[in-house]
Amino acid sequence: MTVVEKTSRVERIHAAFERAKSEGRAALIPYMTAGYPDQEHFPAVAQELLKRADLLEIGLPYSDPLGDGPVIQKAGEQAIERGTSTRRTLQFVKELRPTTDVPLLVMTYINPVYAVGPEEFMRLASEAGVDGLILPDLPPDQDDEIRDLAARYGLGLTFLIAPTSTPARVQLVTEACTAFVYAVSVTGVTGTRGGEALTEVPALVSLARQHTTLPVAVGFGVKDAATARKVAVDAGADGVVVGSAFIAAVQGGQDVGALADEIKSGCVK
Repeated sequence: MTVVEKTSRVERIHAAFERAKSEGRAALIPYMTAGYPDQEHFPAVAQELLKRADLLEIGLPYSDPLGDGPVIQKAGEQAIERGTSTRRTLQFVKELRPTTDVPLLVMTYINPVYAVGPEEFMRLASEAGVDGLILPDLPPDQDDEIRDLAARYGLGLTFLIAPTSTPARVQLVTEACTAFVYAVSVTGVTGTRGGEALTEVPALVSLARQHTTLPVAVGFGVKDAATARKVAVDAGADGVVVGSAFIAAVQGGQDVGALADEIKSGCVK
């Protein structure tokens, strides 16, 4: 792998945010659990989202997802029961990669990375065409090896900040990110509260921007155009992450493409 190939992955992430910004909106970042609702139908769901997404976040199913609410927890359990493993998740990315230029990000808790082996995981992710990793439960100051390996294999890294993060913690986390900063809109798990809980987002986004020039995306609690607008317009975020709403749509047999179009309309600044 050449240096240009490795560098271009992080650049592709940044370019996606810049493209959305040039169109006067925040980037739409849908989340979908790999292998949900099953291995046969996941690729079609992913393709519907890719038609509308600026970046796509693919969740690696995990048995103990502490930051996820009941909707995503159940999706992960179902995906695992139906055979989606860490390696199968990366294989999904490998199959999607030739079909799109949209950045593909894998959201994973750190235990699956350790289970495979950090370097082996980074190698497999890089070979599959992953552009970046979102690591919700890894404090960036706790494992320099992960950060070093991600850089070696050309993968962007995203860590999380929350309304409870101190200014010093926000500085530490934002400086460790190389892809974008993920600002959690609420204290709690995904998919459990809506727009009324987004009041602390503007201050959190503003605080993050004091320490980084990277894009700042907001997730947790975004479920429709109205809540997307609170994040994109009221808080001025560069990206809007939506997960539970899309999982619920698939579960209910609804059109995820139509939902993505609706939410994307709320991203216009």
